[in-house]
Amino acid sequence: MNKYFLLPLLIIKFWYVDSVVSLFGFFVSLNRTFLQLFSLPLFVKTFFKPLKNEYRQGLVGFSRAMGIVIKTIFILVDLFIFWVVLLSEGFVFVMYLAFPILTIGIFFMK
Repeated sequence: MNKYFLLPLLIIKFWYVDSVVSLFGFFVSLNRTFLQLFSLPLFVKTFFKPLKNEYRQGLVGFSRAMGIVIKTIFILVDLFIFWVVLLSEGFVFVMYLAFPILTIGIFFMK
């Protein structure tokens, strides 16, 4: 049997199995890097700690309140940007899966 007959199946396996796993791995790596770069887990862990570790008499309450306000703003902005990144990843993933189908569909359009 000629191996050229298996070429379409190998291409489909590559496109829908091997490269999807690699693309998913890239997205996981991108999300981890984003979370580290924008310090979202750190903001959540230190949410109730005073800003700038200010523990002087009379400033602890103010420092905690300012820390909560500023960290809340940073967390909301980080979550919004992360949401945009996740939507972009979803769009790229769907378009990646649909690309061969759309390419073949162009040949059959009038």
